[in-house]
Amino acid sequence: MLSYDAPSQGPVSSSGLSSSINGAPASKTQAISAQANGSSAPKHHHIWLVTGPAGCGKSTVAEHLAQSLNMPFIEGDSFHPQSNIEKMSNGIPLTDADRWDWLTILREESRKRLASGSDGVVLTCSALKRKYRDVIRVAGYYDHSLLIHFIFLHAPETVLLERVQARKNHYMGADMVSSQFSILELPQQDEKDVITIDVSRSVEAVKRDALSRVTHMMKGDEED
Repeated sequence: MLSYDAPSQGPVSSSGLSSSINGAPASKTQAISAQANGSSAPKHHHIWLVTGPAGCGKSTVAEHLAQSLNMPFIEGDSFHPQSNIEKMSNGIPLTDADRWDWLTILREESRKRLASGSDGVVLTCSALKRKYRDVIRVAGYYDHSLLIHFIFLHAPETVLLERVQARKNHYMGADMVSSQFSILELPQQDEKDVITIDVSRSVEAVKRDALSRVTHMMKGDEED
């Protein structure tokens, strides 16, 4: 199995670590070079990955962003193999080995949607560990105009446990919340591509906050 320990979105070297040119990410360097040559900078494409433990509202927030931004929405859970679904339905936590192929499928599905002509895509995936997030970040290796962003939805475990307990007809049981928190690796300061949003507030407040921060970042990317 593979893991990628560097959060940069630049090209990946043979060692598996991202590279840059003169300290700048390759996508930025490419844009600067294009401007210096009198040509227009490459158009940016975006993967907005909504992450967090069970019960944080990933699908609700992602669907709102996708609809508001007119982008395709990919529900990550729908790409789990049946073996993973059976495990989670029985309260058995997924292992790293269970997740690698799933994460790769989500990354490639996102690239496929972008290749069909969309400027961006909104994807849900718990991405609880940094190395899981890094699997998605590798997409930047294939396309230097691609910018990857994580929207980390966070709340106390007790809040999310109550929400999952209130669900009906969902394979992710309440007992899975604790198992997810036990492996959760909070985004670190050097993960500059992560937005953290407190979801202990009302759903409407969370959706407004998420959309506001995403549109602000998109405007900044366009100005760059």
